[in-house]
Amino acid sequence: MGDCESSVPLMEEEENLIAAAQNIVKALGSNRTLTDDARKILSDLGSQLSSITRVSEPEDEGAGEIEEQLIELEEELNLVQSKVMNWEVGKSMIWDCGQEEAYEYLRYVDQGRKLIERLESLNLVKGGKEDELLRKAHDLLQTAMNRLEEEFTHLLVHNRQPFEPEHMSFRSSEDDTLDDGSIVSFGDDSIEDVVQRDSMSRSSGEYIIELVHPDVIPDLRCIANLMFDSNYGRECSQAFINVRKDGLDDCLFILEVEKLSIEDVLKMEWNSLNSKIRRWIRAMKIFVRIYLASEKWLSDQIFIELEAVGSVCFAEASKASILQLLNFGEAIAIGPHQPEKLIRILDMYEVLADLIPDIDAMYSDEVGLCVRRECQDILRSLGDCAKATFLEFENAVASSISANPFPGGGIHHLTRYVMNYMKTLIDYSKTLDELLKGHEKEDSVTILPDMTPDREEDNTDRRCYISPLAQHFRSFTSILECNLEDKARLYKDESLGHLFLMNNIHYMAEKVKNSNLRTILGDGWIRKHNWKFQHHAMSYERATWSSILSFLRDEGLYNPGSNSISRTLLKERLNNFYLSFEDVYKSQTGWSIPDSQLREDLRISTSLKVIQGYRTFVGRHTNHISDKYIRYTADDLEKFLLDLFEGSPRSVHGSHRK
Repeated sequence: MGDCESSVPLMEEEENLIAAAQNIVKALGSNRTLTDDARKILSDLGSQLSSITRVSEPEDEGAGEIEEQLIELEEELNLVQSKVMNWEVGKSMIWDCGQEEAYEYLRYVDQGRKLIERLESLNLVKGGKEDELLRKAHDLLQTAMNRLEEEFTHLLVHNRQPFEPEHMSFRSSEDDTLDDGSIVSFGDDSIEDVVQRDSMSRSSGEYIIELVHPDVIPDLRCIANLMFDSNYGRECSQAFINVRKDGLDDCLFILEVEKLSIEDVLKMEWNSLNSKIRRWIRAMKIFVRIYLASEKWLSDQIFIELEAVGSVCFAEASKASILQLLNFGEAIAIGPHQPEKLIRILDMYEVLADLIPDIDAMYSDEVGLCVRRECQDILRSLGDCAKATFLEFENAVASSISANPFPGGGIHHLTRYVMNYMKTLIDYSKTLDELLKGHEKEDSVTILPDMTPDREEDNTDRRCYISPLAQHFRSFTSILECNLEDKARLYKDESLGHLFLMNNIHYMAEKVKNSNLRTILGDGWIRKHNWKFQHHAMSYERATWSSILSFLRDEGLYNPGSNSISRTLLKERLNNFYLSFEDVYKSQTGWSIPDSQLREDLRISTSLKVIQGYRTFVGRHTNHISDKYIRYTADDLEKFLLDLFEGSPRSVHGSHRK
């Protein structure tokens, strides 16, 4: 300050000195005895002194103008200071006092910002009065910016709209000019329908919910613009990011998404993990297509006049949440390849693949590159996991070994599991065909004979493309049949082994015929397996009834050397038939044919052979044997046969048929 104070006297001394010199020159010039050279020197000196005086006069005028400006700026700054500091006394929130007060505050703060620009445009003397004024203006602006940051945070927090999946207000992003969204109330089932529609983000625009009350968005935008204009953009952005991070965490909490480490997921029991995967699938759809889309819309609306700021704030606020969801996908992908997980892994793969275009669009800038890359990496990992799990399923079927025969010869649980597994996988055929490329089981083009009725003679070959999934499905069924044949060999009774294979192959054929598996395996496969189970049905009849019906033949009944019937042999044959029939009845009532139509067909086929043979035999020898040796009528036997294959062992003697 000493230099500044001494400068004024110094200027006055110089002026006095110049004035004195001018007086001396004037006095000397009046001397008549001076030579011409001396007079010329004095004249030049006088001119120089006059020019010095003329130059100093405008400088004095400029200094006066600057001084006047500084006085005006100081008065204006004092006014701004009084308005700004007035709100620092009570610490009440400005926007709570109404928009008129709030916008007046913004005007004064903006006025203070412009004062700084005007001061900085002046050629300020370091350490001078104007420099002190500039420091005062900066301090005041910082106070105002701190207050605006608080107000910005307060508006974001206290005007948050509750995120309730049961009751949400939607706004179409295609028409941001609408003030009122349509209100839709729905439960969990309906929201699944909403988020699964491709049209939501493809043709009709994403559905936007109001995360912050729309009335305060213009206020937030004004604050943001002013803070960025005042070079406090980083503070504004960070305030937005911090608040919205909390909102995103709350959303995940509402969607029941837990923060789980990879180790936590790998240790989890399947039932619990299955439940969490289903929850993750639902959460991903809602979070990306509704909540993230709304979050992006909000940041774009607030920072709409600030170029890429909205995208940066959105990415920084949401990055942790979306990566938390993706982290769960990574944990599933690196887990063991257990067949029961395949459906859920495919669900996760398809959901993420479907959402990636939405995610890429929202994180399109450089700041979102890590999210885009992480999505692609997780998708690739889930795809590799699904493929490995699918191939492992084939090994699991082949290695399913039984030590004991399946009770009753019914449909083995492995058969049900494999066929239902394949049936479910049909819904993922497009995805699996893509994932299984390079893992085909055979040549993808197979030559099949054309056996259509009008072309049987020339038998022209036709080429048929077999998809990778179809190739693996054919392999699955072949491996399953081999496994079933091994299990059939465990039965001591050959008849029961054929019944077991008949039941299981019939189940396979019906499952294919009555589902979309038909489009994969084809009618030719169905015809082949219909023939197989019918072949096993005939083998059952032959193994069970051929020896029993042999008792009803006439060979060996005649006495040697005559045409007379041996009554002893006749009674013995008939008794052996009854004993054998009763044994079959006792055992085969405990056998099982679960399919009612197949059970009825086999009963009818068996009855035609047995009853016809018995009726013919008894009728032919009715004169050679007493009624007391005939235990059952043909009708009795027919009724007994209706008890077979019900899965509940019975005895003829305990039956009430007679």
